Amino acid sequence: MFGIVRPCQHVLCKGLYAAWMGHLCGLCLALRDEHGHLSRLVTNYDGLLVSVLTEAQTSAPTSRRKAGPCALRGFKGADVVESEGVRLAASVSLLLAAGKVNDHVADGDGMYACRPLAAGATRLAGRWSSAGTATAGTLGFDPTPLTAAAARQALLERIPAQRPPGSGAATGLRELTGPTEDAVAAAFAHTGVLAGKPHNREALAAAGRGFGRLAHLIDAVEDLADDRESGAYNPLAATGTDLDEARRHCDAAHADLRAAVNALDLPRRALTRALLVRETGNAVSRAFATAGSQAAAGTHGPGHGPGHAPGHSPGHSPGHSPGHPPGDPGAPPGRRPPKRDPGGLLSLACGALTCCTCGLYRPAWDEGREGSCCERFDCSGYECCGNCGNCCSCCSGEDGGCGCDGCSCGCD
Repeated sequence: MFGIVRPCQHVLCKGLYAAWMGHLCGLCLALRDEHGHLSRLVTNYDGLLVSVLTEAQTSAPTSRRKAGPCALRGFKGADVVESEGVRLAASVSLLLAAGKVNDHVADGDGMYACRPLAAGATRLAGRWSSAGTATAGTLGFDPTPLTAAAARQALLERIPAQRPPGSGAATGLRELTGPTEDAVAAAFAHTGVLAGKPHNREALAAAGRGFGRLAHLIDAVEDLADDRESGAYNPLAATGTDLDEARRHCDAAHADLRAAVNALDLPRRALTRALLVRETGNAVSRAFATAGSQAAAGTHGPGHGPGHAPGHSPGHSPGHSPGHPPGDPGAPPGRRPPKRDPGGLLSLACGALTCCTCGLYRPAWDEGREGSCCERFDCSGYECCGNCGNCCSCCSGEDGGCGCDGCSCGCD
């Protein structure tokens, strides 16, 4: 599974974590039931935000069903969400996964450089795209912004980002994030239609644009060192954006996202705020902490001296603008940054194997790979709550009912 919003039971209140797992497992089962077992590989954390937003806009109880034991839940059963929001999340996940696989094939990344594997991956991506489009049609959702995003992105990336004076306008960073912003905005806005809250569509679209921009920038930050080394395209390198400026862009996107979430009419706001506000903030810190560690270790492009990146003096931590703590609330401190996630089918397969082994197997790019067996089973060693007081005890009752709006300790 992939995505920038990756909470664990140590950063969400008991009730919110159970609700989040209900959406995650509901998405996985919806993919299985409508599109077969193989489609469960496209289950991703960010896609289920569509389901969370749909439920948050409705005051009536969401339909749920009993699910059998699963390794991801410690071989326990659960009540999982069964709704149109989950089906929309399944459609979005299929379309996003298809675009991601096609992008890897076009770039010839890793195993996709092998022509037989690339041909098989292309056919699979085509099936996922067709399935996602069909499901979207039954929900009244126009998937064009999602299906066209990959082609628009490829076209923008072929335009030189830094042109000589007088040769025409260069492609800016905001322009490069445009296709992702539009795709997420369309998916978020349609949740207002499904929930019967059309007046939310404008704010939902704004939240989608903020989240899409943030996800695109975080992905670029995480891949920057590897892309420089391999010569692959990276929007930050292409536009000459250093880590400090990238952090400012991320902070602006996060502020826009927070404002849009605050403007929404949400009868059930807690889980939405916890994921879209607090956890996205954690994702930003996690990405820049890793990027700063790589820069400090001497992972630079050509012409950069060891120990600090361009625009940084020796004593200034790369990847963190003034006022931003370098700590990472979502990863164990003092450990080597993980290898780059190759994405595509290999990443999905390894994620599934991690789930089936209850975390004992961790791929080379997993942050918990170097931990002990106990740490692999339990993420408490990562001190997720270290920067937010005692989030796990902020529930008002043992049943998990939470009046803290995600967390009341100021970490959102």
